[in-house]
Amino acid sequence: MRVHTVIRGTDPLSAPVALLFLHGVGSSSATWTTVMDRLADAYPVASFDLLGHGESPTPEDPELFTRDAALGDIDDLLTELGTPTVLVGHSLGGYLALAHAATRPDVASGLVVLNTGPGFRDDAKREAWNERSRRNAHRFGVAPQAAEINLQHDGVVMDRLTEITVPTLVLAGTADRPEYAGAGEYLAHKMPNCRFVAVDGGEHAMHESSHADEIAQLIARFVTEQVLPAF
Repeated sequence: MRVHTVIRGTDPLSAPVALLFLHGVGSSSATWTTVMDRLADAYPVASFDLLGHGESPTPEDPELFTRDAALGDIDDLLTELGTPTVLVGHSLGGYLALAHAATRPDVASGLVVLNTGPGFRDDAKREAWNERSRRNAHRFGVAPQAAEINLQHDGVVMDRLTEITVPTLVLAGTADRPEYAGAGEYLAHKMPNCRFVAVDGGEHAMHESSHADEIAQLIARFVTEQVLPAF
């Protein structure tokens, strides 16, 4: 694989389902360490550093830092895991999980997304998002070309929300920006098999903080009650 990966926990060949964790722009797989620690006794857990993040390489070519290239990296790791997998994503990672499900129907066995949204159908709103991302790219702590992965160039997720039928759990922290709660409620309304939970006092990176145990418990309950019965 072209990116740095981490796989640990239960042997994927002996487990009914694995968990693949996706991080946000400017972060790395390390953001999920505590939650993965809580779940590794029960499931295989995996994560990877997006290109230009963490321990992954940072090529010069900005055309390598796209959503579709990142989705290809997810495909590679799913192949390596070789078992049904739930995608768990935070912020940009949550959008990537949704995009993967939108473009590869029924490949993932479930989705858990934290403090994220489905992107934009409206071209003007999408370009406004891209302009803000370009303006704030210096704050992400990664090379300028690596920040390009945060840009959106179509509305494929919005267009296909009603077609994403895998079990989905959407989490938003009440101490984060209110638009994430709004996005979570929108996803629960549009997606056929989606549940929204507001995490009291949760901030944007609530999975890294004192809410890590709660997030791990919510994921474990979701897998047990929503994902595994569907097999």
